[in-house]
Amino acid sequence: MTSREDDALAQAAVAALTGQLALAPKPGLPDPRDLDARSTRREHDSLRWSARALAPGLAAMAASARRTGEATPVLRAELGAIGRCTEHSVGLAGGGHKGALWALGFLVAAAALDPRAKARELAANARKIAGFNDKGAPKRPSRGSTISAKYGAAGARGEARAGFPHVRRALEALATARDAGATENQARLDALLTVMSTLQDTELLYTAGPFGLRHVQAGARGVLEAGGTATQAGAEALAALDADLNERGWSPRGSAGLLAGALFVDALPSL
Repeated sequence: MTSREDDALAQAAVAALTGQLALAPKPGLPDPRDLDARSTRREHDSLRWSARALAPGLAAMAASARRTGEATPVLRAELGAIGRCTEHSVGLAGGGHKGALWALGFLVAAAALDPRAKARELAANARKIAGFNDKGAPKRPSRGSTISAKYGAAGARGEARAGFPHVRRALEALATARDAGATENQARLDALLTVMSTLQDTELLYTAGPFGLRHVQAGARGVLEAGGTATQAGAEALAALDADLNERGWSPRGSAGLLAGALFVDALPSL
């Protein structure tokens, strides 16, 4: 049985993920505009539905961390086992969210270990948990780990073991944009672009290679350098990047998952 606190953390994580899905316009990523397009409507509906399937697994991760009380190899193994079961459940519900599941899972567990932790301490706790090897992990390399090894990219595991630097960068971007008077949608888009501008996204490396990754990073930087999405120039640069990525079929899914992690951490003080 999970506690009300564990369920609250899980629901906050799912809300962060669905909030990321509701954000628009996201360059190269599913968003509500897909509901008007027959070719992509089903994918977006499926992602919204399957996001809710993460809740039981995330609550179980929080309960495991709260019961263990500290970052240990045992906790890491339990989180791995719960995560793989949750991946299966999400697959039955429509699929997707693999990267977001692991990012949110580590962050939910870290929040359960220390409910009063601020963002930096939370990231440090997540880093401690991720630092242990998951002895129950499948021996067969995943697509992400294969791409990470091939190109030297950090990947999801490296991001967690580094203490989620891109989650922290996204939180800084959120605060900066809000202080400058941006709307919440604009602040979140700026946070997404901040992640996209530097993340070694293994999904992009898989589909587009190093050239594609650099192209997307440069496009994201271009929007930010134009003043961000709250400015006319930035909005025009975002529209151009969005059209470009959609035409090429390139999707920075890794950045979307880390934005969901940042939105979860951002919401913690209100729980």
